[in-house]
Amino acid sequence: MKTRIALIAHDKKKDDMITLAGEYLDFLKGCELSATGTTGGRLINELGLQVERKHSGPFGGDLQIGSLLVEGMIDCVIFLRDPMTPQPHEPDINALVRACDVHNVACATNLSSAHLVLSQLQALAVAAA
Repeated sequence: MKTRIALIAHDKKKDDMITLAGEYLDFLKGCELSATGTTGGRLINELGLQVERKHSGPFGGDLQIGSLLVEGMIDCVIFLRDPMTPQPHEPDINALVRACDVHNVACATNLSSAHLVLSQLQALAVAAA
Protein backbone atom coordinates (compact mmCIF):
# COMPACT_ATOMS: atom_id res chain seq x y z
CA MET A 1 0.00 0.00 0.00
CA LYS A 2 1.28 3.46 -0.89
CA THR A 3 1.95 5.98 1.85
CA ARG A 4 -0.72 8.69 1.80
CA ILE A 5 0.67 12.14 2.55
CA ALA A 6 -1.03 15.53 2.75
CA LEU A 7 1.13 18.54 1.85
CA ILE A 8 0.13 22.04 2.95
CA ALA A 9 2.15 25.25 3.10
CA HIS A 10 1.27 28.80 4.02
CA ASP A 11 2.19 31.45 1.46
CA LYS A 12 5.57 32.34 2.97
CA LYS A 13 6.43 28.63 3.26
CA LYS A 14 5.55 27.46 -0.27
CA ASP A 15 9.13 27.81 -1.53
CA ASP A 16 10.29 25.72 1.44
CA MET A 17 7.71 23.06 0.53
CA ILE A 18 8.98 22.90 -3.05
CA THR A 19 12.56 22.56 -1.82
CA LEU A 20 11.57 19.90 0.73
CA ALA A 21 9.56 17.89 -1.80
CA GLY A 22 12.44 18.13 -4.25
CA GLU A 23 14.75 16.53 -1.68
CA TYR A 24 12.35 13.57 -1.32
CA LEU A 25 11.15 13.55 -4.92
CA ASP A 26 11.81 9.88 -5.70
CA PHE A 27 10.07 8.80 -2.50
CA LEU A 28 7.11 11.14 -3.00
CA LYS A 29 6.60 9.88 -6.56
CA GLY A 30 5.66 6.52 -5.02
CA CYS A 31 3.16 8.03 -2.55
CA GLU A 32 -0.46 9.10 -2.84
CA LEU A 33 -0.33 12.86 -2.37
CA SER A 34 -3.03 15.34 -1.47
CA ALA A 35 -2.44 19.06 -1.17
CA THR A 36 -4.24 22.32 -0.81
CA GLY A 37 -4.76 24.38 -3.98
CA THR A 38 -1.75 26.56 -4.68
CA THR A 39 0.71 24.24 -2.96
CA GLY A 40 -0.59 21.32 -5.01
CA GLY A 41 -0.37 23.32 -8.21
CA ARG A 42 3.25 24.21 -7.56
CA LEU A 43 4.15 20.60 -6.70
CA ILE A 44 2.60 19.48 -9.99
CA ASN A 45 4.02 22.24 -12.17
CA GLU A 46 7.49 22.56 -10.66
CA LEU A 47 8.27 18.97 -9.64
CA GLY A 48 5.98 16.87 -11.84
CA LEU A 49 4.35 15.13 -8.89
CA GLN A 50 0.90 13.60 -9.12
CA VAL A 51 -1.19 15.38 -6.51
CA GLU A 52 -4.89 15.33 -5.69
CA ARG A 53 -5.55 19.05 -5.29
CA LYS A 54 -8.07 20.35 -2.80
CA HIS A 55 -9.30 23.92 -2.37
CA SER A 56 -6.85 26.47 -1.03
CA GLY A 57 -6.74 26.65 2.77
CA PRO A 58 -8.88 29.77 3.23
CA PHE A 59 -11.55 28.23 0.98
CA GLY A 60 -11.85 24.94 2.89
CA GLY A 61 -8.82 22.96 1.73
CA ASP A 62 -7.59 22.36 5.27
CA LEU A 63 -11.02 21.00 6.16
CA GLN A 64 -11.02 18.74 3.09
CA ILE A 65 -7.64 17.31 4.16
CA GLY A 66 -9.01 16.92 7.70
CA SER A 67 -11.96 14.96 6.36
CA LEU A 68 -9.65 12.54 4.54
CA LEU A 69 -7.61 12.18 7.71
CA VAL A 70 -10.66 11.38 9.86
CA GLU A 71 -11.73 8.75 7.31
CA GLY A 72 -8.31 7.06 7.63
CA MET A 73 -7.16 8.07 4.17
CA ILE A 74 -4.10 10.10 5.24
CA ASP A 75 -1.03 8.58 6.91
CA CYS A 76 0.77 11.84 7.69
CA VAL A 77 0.48 15.58 7.22
CA ILE A 78 3.31 17.90 6.28
CA PHE A 79 1.97 21.36 7.09
CA LEU A 80 4.60 24.08 6.81
CA ARG A 81 2.98 26.79 8.88
CA ASP A 82 3.92 30.44 9.09
CA PRO A 83 3.63 31.20 12.82
CA MET A 84 4.46 34.89 12.31
CA THR A 85 1.58 35.77 9.97
CA PRO A 86 -2.05 35.74 11.15
CA GLN A 87 -4.20 33.43 9.03
CA PRO A 88 -7.87 34.27 8.37
CA HIS A 89 -8.75 30.57 8.55
CA GLU A 90 -6.92 29.87 11.82
CA PRO A 91 -9.86 27.85 13.24
CA ASP A 92 -9.60 25.45 10.25
CA ILE A 93 -5.84 25.10 10.79
CA ASN A 94 -6.35 24.34 14.48
CA ALA A 95 -9.06 21.80 13.62
CA LEU A 96 -6.72 19.99 11.22
CA VAL A 97 -3.86 19.82 13.72
CA ARG A 98 -6.31 18.70 16.42
CA ALA A 99 -7.64 15.97 14.10
CA CYS A 100 -4.05 14.75 13.67
CA ASP A 101 -3.71 14.53 17.44
CA VAL A 102 -7.10 12.84 17.95
CA HIS A 103 -6.47 10.25 15.23
CA ASN A 104 -2.77 9.74 16.05
CA VAL A 105 -1.55 10.89 12.62
CA ALA A 106 1.96 12.34 12.36
CA CYS A 107 1.86 16.07 11.66
CA ALA A 108 5.05 17.95 10.83
CA THR A 109 4.63 21.71 11.05
CA ASN A 110 8.16 22.92 10.32
CA LEU A 111 11.11 21.86 8.17
CA SER A 112 12.93 19.99 10.96
CA SER A 113 9.97 17.80 11.82
CA ALA A 114 9.10 17.38 8.13
CA HIS A 115 12.59 16.03 7.43
CA LEU A 116 12.30 13.61 10.36
CA VAL A 117 8.91 12.29 9.24
CA LEU A 118 9.76 12.01 5.55
CA SER A 119 13.16 10.39 6.15
CA GLN A 120 11.57 7.81 8.45
CA LEU A 121 8.75 7.05 5.98
CA GLN A 122 11.31 6.77 3.18
CA ALA A 123 13.43 4.36 5.24
CA LEU A 124 10.37 2.23 6.01
CA ALA A 125 9.46 2.13 2.32
CA VAL A 126 12.96 1.03 1.37
CA ALA A 127 12.96 -1.66 4.07
CA ALA A 128 9.58 -2.96 2.86
CA ALA A 129 10.71 -3.14 -0.78
